Amino acid sequence: MHSRDTLPVVVGGTNYYIESLLWKVLVDTGQETRAPGDGGDGALDRKLELEKLGVEELHKRLAEVDPKMAAMLHPNDKRKITRSLQIHEMTGVSHTRWLQEQRGQEGGDGLGGPLRYSDPCIFWLHADMEALDKRLDARVDEMLSAGLIEELRDFHVRYNQQKVQDDSQDYQRGIFQSIGFKEFHEFLTAPESSTQQERDALKDKGIEALKIATRRYARKQNKWVRNRFLKRPGDNVPLVFGLEVTDVSRWEETVLNPALQILDSLSKGEEPAIQPIRVQGEEQRNKRSRNTCDLCDKIIIGDLEWTAHLKSKKHHHHVRKKRKTDSGCQVSSSAVDSISEDSSAAVAPGSTETSQESSSETVTTHKEVPVTF
Repeated sequence: MHSRDTLPVVVGGTNYYIESLLWKVLVDTGQETRAPGDGGDGALDRKLELEKLGVEELHKRLAEVDPKMAAMLHPNDKRKITRSLQIHEMTGVSHTRWLQEQRGQEGGDGLGGPLRYSDPCIFWLHADMEALDKRLDARVDEMLSAGLIEELRDFHVRYNQQKVQDDSQDYQRGIFQSIGFKEFHEFLTAPESSTQQERDALKDKGIEALKIATRRYARKQNKWVRNRFLKRPGDNVPLVFGLEVTDVSRWEETVLNPALQILDSLSKGEEPAIQPIRVQGEEQRNKRSRNTCDLCDKIIIGDLEWTAHLKSKKHHHHVRKKRKTDSGCQVSSSAVDSISEDSSAAVAPGSTETSQESSSETVTTHKEVPVTF
């Protein structure tokens, strides 16, 4: 498209799909593009074989061939552990090494490789959450009017009914994990002896669950934009322009015309009249730091998760219990309180904290890094 002097515009898509379009973040094993029947389906077969193993055995195998990646992944994260093992088996190179080489390219950073295309820009269409929630609920109602329930019934009979009878259904894989199917599990599997009133109640329950899941996903997408674009460290980040869509009746005024003006200015090498979103003073947190709480017998991956754990009632309970039962552990009430007030800087008694990224040996956590675009 670029060779034809045509501007590509990508609208929608999953978060990871968009990210893979913008940055070189995919691991190219050289075997991903084989057609079925020429050996390319062996990777899928091997993945299924690995998934049959217990998570402890998988993590043990990964620790043997890629100890750094094993340290960054939670021992119970079966999907990611399996993927890292697959990469090593297919290429003979550890997942950690692949990521180091990718992120070490010119323009790469700690979150991925360089940008695929020069000077991309992002339009972030955002709305007031109350207005967005109403819009999302209305969208679900439209889907129901268009025959969603009938489609779900048909899909269930074709692909999931036997799995349910065999107690082998898995709502964490493939199409079955998509929003709009698992929420209606109770309705779709209701006994034939159920009354119409009971079926209606289960259907209403599924509808409400679908609306809640949809609203939750919208918030997750907004959080992803902030974390992956607005708080991303380094200069290798596209410009992000915020456009207001709370009132869709003003679409041309608030979205279309501003977007065209921005594109026109950028194409001429001029600074747009509308400034991109800028975030300064955001604290960069390590999502892969490995923390061990001996008191609670837990492994916590990520700074935010570690902070939340240190503030939790369960952790405070174990700290107080340790203080009472172990006379050799000098933990005062003020020390416990300080954990709540500044957990990002404190490591509780009986806890250890390490921090690793695939692109380096160690990374200092809880360090404030100003981010500007």
